[in-house]
Amino acid sequence: MSTVTPQATPGPGGPKPLSPDEEALVRSLNRVIYALPRAIDADLVREQGLPLVEYLTLMNLSEAPERRLRMSELATACEMSLSGMSRVVQKLERQGFVERVRCEEDARGWNAVLTDAGLTRLEEAWPANLAAVRRHFLDHLTGIDLKKLAAAMQNIAR
Repeated sequence: MSTVTPQATPGPGGPKPLSPDEEALVRSLNRVIYALPRAIDADLVREQGLPLVEYLTLMNLSEAPERRLRMSELATACEMSLSGMSRVVQKLERQGFVERVRCEEDARGWNAVLTDAGLTRLEEAWPANLAAVRRHFLDHLTGIDLKKLAAAMQNIAR
């Protein structure tokens, strides 16, 4: 990705070129978007045998009312396609961490429900996830106003 080219000069009313600091931020953000989840995933798999996508699935279910989410809502919460989420839930279901049950509102949809074993598995993996998040992300933000950074990131995500 090149956001600035040496010959680029904006015409009247065109976009303002990026400063060197802005360019560095944009380029590093692109790398972080891919590198951070991979690093956390590698730590979780090595230390817990639990991929990040499975951890996030268990986490989102643990935070839902009655530890239950419609499959489409769970997919959205995990930033996945419905078919990808179905594969993750099937694997977690075989391990006894999640159950799929028909939606009570309509018989067409399915809910994923976190089992007691799934909650226990999440609690076991939580320290490794926390350590990975600190090591690969938060420890690099010393001296930065985290409240402002979080607000900015939430605005970007919208």
